[in-house]
Formats: sequence, C-alpha cells, structure tokens
Amino acid sequence: MDHSDARWISDTFHNDCPGREVMEHVTGRWVPLILAALTPGPMRFFELRRRIDGISEKMLSAKLRTLVRDGLVERTVEPTTPPQVSYELTALGEGLSRPFAQLVRWISAHTPEVIAAQQRYDHSENPADQVITSP
Repeated sequence: MDHSDARWISDTFHNDCPGREVMEHVTGRWVPLILAALTPGPMRFFELRRRIDGISEKMLSAKLRTLVRDGLVERTVEPTTPPQVSYELTALGEGLSRPFAQLVRWISAHTPEVIAAQQRYDHSENPADQVITSP
C-alpha cells in the first residue's frame, strides 16, 4: 500500500477520507476507556472488563477485535491450559492512548464544573435562548 498516494492523505473533514473509519473506530464510549486502561501495561480480558465498569463481554470483545485489526492493540495467547490471553498497546496504540488517558483525567477533574454548568443552564429562564445560531 503506497501511503504517498493522494488518497491516503488524511483529511477527516472530507466524507470520503479513510480517516473517517479510523475516527469511528477510536471514538465513542468504550475505546478511549479501553486504551486508557491499557496504558499502564498488558491486561487480561477479565481484568479489562473489571476495570471498565458497565462494558459487556460482547462489547469488549468486539472493540478489542477492532483495535487489534487496526494495529492499536496486540493480542497475545499464552500456550497454557486453558490458554491465557492478554492485550497490550502497540507503539501506535501508545501514541493514541496518551491523549485519551489525559482526556479521562480531564473529565475526572472537571466533571463537577460541567455538572454545575448543566444545572445553571437547565434552571435558567429560557435555556434555548442561550444557544448561539448563525444568521
């Protein structure tokens, strides 16, 4: 695959950009949490599931499969009985996990401020009037 080809220049603002699929894979509810959870080091499936409260086995399995396919996570199977499977970030995944770990820390630190802003908005006289629209 020749990445110098113009079609591989990523501009995710364009509808036909391949980066849109990548963006879809790495955003959303679970992937940032999975990548942030793997930042300290390898984890087994059930450790990940325990760490990420609320994710189902089916969803975690599907997201991990996508992350492995995208080259962000490596799946290692130990030849034991029963086989032990662990997941860890690849170099590519480490680069992406850092901003996600930072995002998770930011959310943890600023959730009270966001909730306070939501409450102020919800209790204002005309919350819809606060939305700025362009002419």
